[in-house]
Amino acid sequence: MAKMAQVALPVLLMLLPATGKAQRVLTLDSCRQLAIANNKQLGMARTQKDMASYNVMSARTKYLPHVDAMAGYELMSKEMSLLKKSQKNALNHLGTNAVSGMGAKVTDIMNGMVQDGIITPQMAQQFGQQMGVFSSSLATMGDELGSTIRKAFRTNTHNMFAGSVMVTQPLYMGGSINAMNRVAELNVTLADNNYDMLQQNVLYEIDATYWLVVSLRQKQKLAQNYLDLVTKLHDDVYKMIDKGVAIRADGLNMNVRVNEAEMAKMRVDDNLTLAKMLMCQLCGLPMDTEFTLSDEGRELSSTTEPLPTLNAATVDRPELRMLLTTVGITEQTQHIVTATHFRPQVALTGGYLLTNPNTFNGFERKFSGVWNVGVLVRMPLWDWHDGRYKLAAARAATTIAKLEHSDMEEKINLQVEQERFKVREAYRRLELSSKHAASAEENLRCASLGFREGVMNLSDVMTAQTAWETAHTQKIDAEIEVQLSLLGLRKAMGQL
Repeated sequence: MAKMAQVALPVLLMLLPATGKAQRVLTLDSCRQLAIANNKQLGMARTQKDMASYNVMSARTKYLPHVDAMAGYELMSKEMSLLKKSQKNALNHLGTNAVSGMGAKVTDIMNGMVQDGIITPQMAQQFGQQMGVFSSSLATMGDELGSTIRKAFRTNTHNMFAGSVMVTQPLYMGGSINAMNRVAELNVTLADNNYDMLQQNVLYEIDATYWLVVSLRQKQKLAQNYLDLVTKLHDDVYKMIDKGVAIRADGLNMNVRVNEAEMAKMRVDDNLTLAKMLMCQLCGLPMDTEFTLSDEGRELSSTTEPLPTLNAATVDRPELRMLLTTVGITEQTQHIVTATHFRPQVALTGGYLLTNPNTFNGFERKFSGVWNVGVLVRMPLWDWHDGRYKLAAARAATTIAKLEHSDMEEKINLQVEQERFKVREAYRRLELSSKHAASAEENLRCASLGFREGVMNLSDVMTAQTAWETAHTQKIDAEIEVQLSLLGLRKAMGQL
């Protein structure tokens, strides 16, 4: 096995350079696939389709209940008070004020009793002393009781905390949720049609470039064949000059003709290089990629294909589908305006409210909450005709979209007929150019034979060669024009 590996390794190393130099063969379908996969505009359109799908999922959530949570803290410079300042002061001196009023009344009673002789002044004085001791204790107890009552009424709201959880379930929104969901679905259709339109543009561009490269490749072969013809005639003329059969002026004319043929071939080579660079860019390949198109080496068909009918033209164009979708979106916009400005909206609500301090057991400095459930109804009554104006604007947008669709449909029908005319004219030119190329081929054969036989001069052969090169160039152009005109017709009918 080791010996086999030692033998196989050099063989593989010898094959690697040859494999690296091999050209890549691309068909029209493979070019299309590469262009679609690597086009940046199509990549953005695919992302827009994903975005529209996400919006559909977002719109469907509007049917479901929504839960919101909220929490907050507030620092107050003053606290809320249930008592006035005079009431607080009265409570702080509740016992003193009560005893003071009661003492004055007791003194008046004792003085009256002394004057009436019921009691002696000594007894009144002794009772007053005992009453003073009792009043002092009673005043102290009353003041403490008033202070306790005042503190019980304190709210202590310098620092306030609150939190809530709210659940809202839409019951009837006037049809706005259904309309918004329909708009989201129509936007998905709009994104799909936009992608189809961009894809058709990319396919048209890659197909046109593909046939441009094929035509330039055939023109390159034609330029090489023409250069070989002119070079051969150039060598024959100089042989005749050496033999004295032709003059030096003939040789100079042939030099000019060879130079012209080389310049023409160089222009074709340059154009082919630029066209291949464009093809690489469209396919997302490196600019220096060497490739060969599958149609470069074959004779393009000159048979006439049956032209498609006009009936399907307006169905497959993504532009028309986009305008129809726009009409649907504007109609749903009318429903949304109507639901917002002219119909009631009903929602079921429920939640839990938590506060600190709370008022459920006086003003307690601790968290406490309460559950709640309710129904919310909103009915627009007067908005200065704002809803009517918006509804009129939405209806006008629908009318504009319908007119744009009708106008686009007429233009597409005209474009299809023009492209059908171009296809018929391209087939006619191909037929005429094929006959012309056959005649030029026979004329060149006869001129070359006559020149060798000495019955025709050099200018006749040069003229025949020029006519041969021009006729075959026109045939190549006519063959490519047929392909491009068919491509344009398929694009006009939306069938790429």
